[in-house]
Amino acid sequence: MAELQDRAGDTRPGPDGLHRCPWALAAPDYLRYHDEEWARPVRDDAGLYERLTLEAFQSGLSWLTILRKRENFRAAFAGFAPDRVAAFDDVDVARLLGDSGIVRNRAKIDAAVANARVLVGLPPGSLTELVWSAAPQVLPPAPLRLADVPAVTPASTALAKRLRGLGFRFVGPTTAYALMQACGVVDDHLVGCHIRGVHAGSTP
Repeated sequence: MAELQDRAGDTRPGPDGLHRCPWALAAPDYLRYHDEEWARPVRDDAGLYERLTLEAFQSGLSWLTILRKRENFRAAFAGFAPDRVAAFDDVDVARLLGDSGIVRNRAKIDAAVANARVLVGLPPGSLTELVWSAAPQVLPPAPLRLADVPAVTPASTALAKRLRGLGFRFVGPTTAYALMQACGVVDDHLVGCHIRGVHAGSTP
């Protein structure tokens, strides 16, 4: 969701009067994602695999495109069950390339399958442990504006390097940071946003 971070602005009241990060008010899909999921802690390998895959597919596109195709992605990728995706063969890849309900990008599809194979070859919980090891030991200042939210951090750069070292594909520092945001490893809801810090395990 890096493209949203270019919009500067303080929190704004939504249709219910509650203040939110301004990007959440750009579309109903964003508002639901903002309120119900973004920065909510995810601590299971399958959940992290789904989000890593979607963040990789988002690269170069609008996050809104991914949100609106998310159920199609889930259907196409067997509910993002890593063991099932790891078993995909050339027939499955051809099926995905012909599926107009998802983003038909061969490199990203190949990466999703390859990443599932890497994941199932690791001890259970390894991806969760690795991603959450990137959580800041000292909390950074809470962002006041979207301009205060980085797209890349030293922690995301290190996380991307470790993921690539294990064989994960299509995960650079920006994608790694977007994953950290999405999964609650960092809480980049702005000061004044009614969601900031409310999810258990999030930064205050």
